[in-house]
Amino acid sequence: VQLVESGGDLVQPGGSLRLSCAASGSILRIDDMDWYRQPPGKGRELVATITRGGRTNYADSVKGRFTISRDNARSTLYLQMNSLKPEDTAVYYCNAFIVEATTVGVLEVWGQGTLVTVSS
Repeated sequence: VQLVESGGDLVQPGGSLRLSCAASGSILRIDDMDWYRQPPGKGRELVATITRGGRTNYADSVKGRFTISRDNARSTLYLQMNSLKPEDTAVYYCNAFIVEATTVGVLEVWGQGTLVTVSS
């Protein structure tokens, strides 16, 4: 079971970007999915969370600018980021709690990260 992020890029302040995170492997079900980020020289922080049923929660710093969503049929998580600021510069990681099909055990899985740089 693995998560692979994509969509990170260099973008100007005020711009937009959409990140994707695709899950693959022997998956029975994906429960909560999250986006975290780690700014340069700082610790990892929670950005947004979405339950399997679509209930969402956001860090105060991104409310009104970022939107988390998921496509359960495609086992894919998204993060739409608008009105980007230099302080949004970070490596963005997806995280998911996945019920593995062969063992029916719950795994906490992390992606490898994708770099978002907001700069003029």
